[in-house]
Amino acid sequence: MKKEIKIKNEVGELERVNQFVEEIGAELGLDMELQMNLNLVMEEMVSNVIFYAYPEGKHEEIELVAESDGKELTFVLSDKGKEFDPTMKEDADPNINPMDRDIGGMGIYIVKNIMNKVTYQRLEGKNLLTMKKEI
Repeated sequence: MKKEIKIKNEVGELERVNQFVEEIGAELGLDMELQMNLNLVMEEMVSNVIFYAYPEGKHEEIELVAESDGKELTFVLSDKGKEFDPTMKEDADPNINPMDRDIGGMGIYIVKNIMNKVTYQRLEGKNLLTMKKEI
């Protein structure tokens, strides 16, 4: 199975990402908890691209590719925004009261804890975030 979706860097597009993940979950017969976790991961990472990768007002495309061999599900999120490796960001401390915590870091912490492997590379002017989950 291989599917892809191309979206604009607009908040309203998160609904399409949600539908994309739901379709994959249905096709692979994933349980609801895993599907919800995958949806959280994709929403978190796509939101980061929408809010931080491009200057305000610049409209660009974001691509999300999903591929599965039946044992592992791989998502690759790509954009042409400013270079940023979220895997290098220090994990947020989940024990700190959210009101006392610095903004940022919690999303990638959640992603690293849900997915089995998260890697980043910058290739040909694109950010490529690869997220793998055993299914």
